[in-house]
Amino acid sequence: MPTSDPAVAVRSTPAVERVARPRYLRETVLERLRTAIITGELAEGALFSAPMLGQALGVSATPVREAMMDLAREGLVETVKNKGFRITRMSEDDLDDLAQVRLLLEPPAMHLVAGRVTDVERTALREVAEACAAAAEREDLQQYLQLDRAFHARLLSLTGNQQLVVLATELRLRTRMYGLIALARDGRLAASAQEHHDLVEQLHRGDADAAEHLLRQHIGHARALWATGTESGPSADELTRRRDT
Repeated sequence: MPTSDPAVAVRSTPAVERVARPRYLRETVLERLRTAIITGELAEGALFSAPMLGQALGVSATPVREAMMDLAREGLVETVKNKGFRITRMSEDDLDDLAQVRLLLEPPAMHLVAGRVTDVERTALREVAEACAAAAEREDLQQYLQLDRAFHARLLSLTGNQQLVVLATELRLRTRMYGLIALARDGRLAASAQEHHDLVEQLHRGDADAAEHLLRQHIGHARALWATGTESGPSADELTRRRDT
C-alpha cells in the first residue's frame, strides 16, 4: 500500500495526468483527483496544496480547491489549515471494515432485485457493463471507476431503496484500489469486469441465490485483487466472519 510521511509536505509537482478544459471543469477535476487517490497515484498521507495540484493538472487552484472540499466530505482527504489537503490514510482494518459493511448490505439486496430486471433494464445494465469493460481494456481507470459505480448504483436502485444506493456508493468512494493500475496493464481488469455481465444474467433469470453469491465474490475481489493486485487479501467469507469474532 503506498505510504508517505505525513509530516512532510510534497514539494515536487505530483504526477497526475493533466486535464483538458471541458465545459464542466470542476466535475472533471473532481473525478481526476478522486481516481488518483483511489488508485494510489496520490499517496496516502501526502500533503498537497491546491496551487500545486492545479499546476499538475493544468488548471487554476480554484476548481482544485472546490474538488478537494468535495473529497473531504467523502472522507478521501482532510484539510490542513494554511497548508492544503492531506490524503486520508486507510489501514488494512479500515479497508476490511468497508468491505464487510458492503457485504452485509449489497449481496442480500439481490433478493430484492431478482425478478425486477426487465428486458429493457437488462439491456441498459449490459450497456453500462460493456462500457465498463471497454474502459478497462483501454486502461482508462477514471472512466472504469465511474462506470463501475454507475452500474452498481443502477442495479441497487431496482430495490426501490434510495438510501441503500447512496450508502453503498459512499462506501465504494471511500475505499482504495491500488491494484487497478497493474491489473489494467496486465489485461486482468477487463476479465474481472465480466462479472457485471454474469450478475445481470442471473438477476434477469430471477436466480437471487446465484446473484448474491456472485456479488459476494465481486466485493471480495474489490478488497483483495483490486486493492492489492493479488488474491492475498481476505476472502468474502473471512470478512463476513469478522462480525462473529
